[in-house]
Amino acid sequence: MSGLTTHVLDLAGGRPAAGVAIRLLAKSGDGWRQLAASRADADGRSRLLAPDELTAGGYRLEFDIGAYFRGAGATSAEPGFLETVVIDFTVADADQHLHVPLLVSPFGYSTYRGS
Repeated sequence: MSGLTTHVLDLAGGRPAAGVAIRLLAKSGDGWRQLAASRADADGRSRLLAPDELTAGGYRLEFDIGAYFRGAGATSAEPGFLETVVIDFTVADADQHLHVPLLVSPFGYSTYRGS
């Protein structure tokens, strides 16, 4: 199965980061064009591209983490450090499913290529 999905986990709260605003952009000439926008579901997941929509090329994921931690999902009274987490990546084989998890706290994050 191909396509592009993501999963956002709130490490500070130990739960899915439900409601995080997510944007997917594609590299286009000298800039970026938006392909999709969504919010993480109750399990912190979002399907961004269907199998037939993913093509080889450059992509960018933007996660509005600051708004999430300032909102109802906040677990810390301190103001956070991160506002928007940006992940730039390249798809070489569009026939493979691409899953990009984001593990996040108000002060740091980690990501990897999932399956």
